[in-house]
Amino acid sequence: MIDLKSMVLPEMEEYFRSLDLPRFRSKQVFSWLHEKRAASFDEMTNLPLSLRQQLAEQCTLTTLVIERKLVSQLDGTIKYLYRLPDGNHIESVLMRYEHGNSLCISSQVGCKMGCAFCASTKAGFVRNLTPSEILEQVYMAGRDTGEKISNIVMMGIGEPLDNYENVLRFLELVSDPNGLNLSHRHISLSTCGVVDKIYDLADRDLQITLSISLHATTDSTRGEIMPINRRWGIKELLDACRYYTDKTHRRISYEYALIAGVNDSRKQAEELAALLKGMLCHINLIPVNYVREAGYEKSGKGQIYAFQKALNDRGMNATVRRTLGADINAACGQLRREAEEPGRE
Repeated sequence: MIDLKSMVLPEMEEYFRSLDLPRFRSKQVFSWLHEKRAASFDEMTNLPLSLRQQLAEQCTLTTLVIERKLVSQLDGTIKYLYRLPDGNHIESVLMRYEHGNSLCISSQVGCKMGCAFCASTKAGFVRNLTPSEILEQVYMAGRDTGEKISNIVMMGIGEPLDNYENVLRFLELVSDPNGLNLSHRHISLSTCGVVDKIYDLADRDLQITLSISLHATTDSTRGEIMPINRRWGIKELLDACRYYTDKTHRRISYEYALIAGVNDSRKQAEELAALLKGMLCHINLIPVNYVREAGYEKSGKGQIYAFQKALNDRGMNATVRRTLGADINAACGQLRREAEEPGRE
């Protein structure tokens, strides 16, 4: 079955040409899928019934099922657990801000990066998401709430640059003028540091916001909590980041999850400021989420703001991430694990 929703328009035109169908039919179908966001061929009422039947026999329209939906009573944050067509599960989180709705989406079923503090990797890696499965998270949230998605954050389950080709296709589809038409400047992509893909992404000059999960100031500490650092050390990662900024002129956001007693000392704040000095960047300090198996605790509030002050005093732009959806455990990974491991609390 052909995954029609993962096709960019030129591919769809070629496919319709192979069916001896006029070019305008492909544009009609593309519009139904990505502008009107139809969930079935039956909704495509300006297509002949025979064509709808033909497409239904040859093609599939990826749809997700909302298996669980948690709504925060504190701030309206919505956490979705989606069931994929093959029965696997992923998560998305809709966050409401004054400037609009941001949706945090997943790029893989599970994750193979093995970061010690992350829930998304604990249940293991299963497979990459298709472009349509990534895209459908955005469409489903829009259908469910009836609200516009203004910003997309690729910071859910999975490492986006480990599913590189499908993520590139998603970025092309979501920004298509005949579809959602979302500017790449409204999309953030978070990576733990897949260095070769950062260079390639820079050369493509897509104008997305790149977020780097740094979380440590030395290779020894980072290697303990982030296995990818054993392949590409901090110097190699920051060299790639400088290249990215030079090519795109885009500011990079460095994510730093503060873990009590691991990476939250004043000395480490000073080291972080020294590492990033002179770079076009923002530092996003994140109180680490509790994951039972990891055993890590978030830094105390006083320690967090002392760390921020040490950075600010050294001329660094550093803020503490606002916690949303605290009453529904809105960080990604936990709902999937409950779904995949029945009986787990």
